[in-house]
Amino acid sequence: MARKAIVNKQIKKKEKLLNDLAAGRKPKHPTKVYNRCGKCGRIGSYMRRFDLCRICFRELARAGDLMGIKKSSW
Repeated sequence: MARKAIVNKQIKKKEKLLNDLAAGRKPKHPTKVYNRCGKCGRIGSYMRRFDLCRICFRELARAGDLMGIKKSSW
């Protein structure tokens, strides 16, 4: 299965989970909904605050596209 298809499938699962929670229903399998990077679809090293994986976070931070994030130096 192509990565884009996997990401779209996870987005649909996440939307369904949120709709069920809003309606007051408990989901059957809450662990099947993964947090995926919004840019590339990677599962591991996910940062919830930015909805990105560590690799995409680093690329965007280095390019200056994330507000308030800068490379630290000491």
